[in-house]
Amino acid sequence: MQDGEETPAEGVGFPADRLNDLMVGDDFFLGFSGGTMGVVIGLIVLSVLGGIISRRYLFPKIMDFISKSDRIDGKTLLAPKSLGWMMGFLIFSEMMSWLQNNSEPVWDASIAENAIEWSFTFFLLGMLLAAYRLVDYLDAFIVVEGEENAASRRSLASVAESVGHLVVALLAAFVVAGLFGLNLNGLIAGLGITGLALALAARDSVANIFGAISIIIDQPFNVGDWILVEGIEGEVVQIGLRTTLIRSSADTLITIPNSNLVNSPVENFSQRRFRRIRPSFEFEADSDPSSLKQFCEKLLEKVKEDSRAVKEEDSWVKVNAFGPSMVTVSCNFYSVQSSASQREMTEDILLLAKGIAADCRLTFHEPRLRR
Repeated sequence: MQDGEETPAEGVGFPADRLNDLMVGDDFFLGFSGGTMGVVIGLIVLSVLGGIISRRYLFPKIMDFISKSDRIDGKTLLAPKSLGWMMGFLIFSEMMSWLQNNSEPVWDASIAENAIEWSFTFFLLGMLLAAYRLVDYLDAFIVVEGEENAASRRSLASVAESVGHLVVALLAAFVVAGLFGLNLNGLIAGLGITGLALALAARDSVANIFGAISIIIDQPFNVGDWILVEGIEGEVVQIGLRTTLIRSSADTLITIPNSNLVNSPVENFSQRRFRRIRPSFEFEADSDPSSLKQFCEKLLEKVKEDSRAVKEEDSWVKVNAFGPSMVTVSCNFYSVQSSASQREMTEDILLLAKGIAADCRLTFHEPRLRR
């Protein structure tokens, strides 16, 4: 810098100079010059565009990049509307503050300051609402589809979402109270006096919360498992802080307190390593013993050759009982852990038994016939 040259004032440069020239003028509306009003309207438009871009493009791309779930697609995902409002109010508040501190707008200072304060207030409210909605996306960061522990991670995500909603709601209560100048000291002091009464009243809720923690730690079941507890059977669809939701075979939703789940036997059908198939066949009492033995051997041999059969050492076909009019042959087989495979294999065994019985010249017992 050469001698005699003036140092530009801090914050004053090309943009500020142009803005000052643009905002110069007489009172046009509510103390705002026409140029200043135009600049403020321009800031509002930019804020709206910033909120739309954040919701439709920026947030989906960030989620698509950092999430672990395939259900998050940056091309189709839309953020909650509250996130767009949050970003819009933040952009407007920051740009108005910059305009106030770095230029010379012709406006009513009190109106401008109120606009900045209220836009920041709405930003905080929008942020809390967006945070509450974004908690629903926690599973995208916790669950990795295809991994062995995906089921347990889904259960953890389900509880984490419940905890997240509770934390955000409590935080929102304190933030809103602070924004509107409410004094919480008396309420907090009152909580100390009535703490015992609240603890007694909320003991069931506390038991349910600890029940949720026990479910996550012990993992007697996970989201997606088919369970039977207290005579209620269905698929676990959600594990919350207080309750677990089960969808029954009739497609109804059943709510069970977590404390009941941890204090009751839970039968988890989804954790079976294999499925048991136990058909039985009844033949006429005068059936030839050698034919019966041949039937048992052939049926066992054919079933063991099936690729769906497991635990061959525990599979058997034997004559189980004699009666006055019939002979009972019982079977014990195991299929792979799949309800579809179990049904298909059961059907195949029954049809196979019918064919082998015909080959062995055995007649199935018909109680309506009297010989």
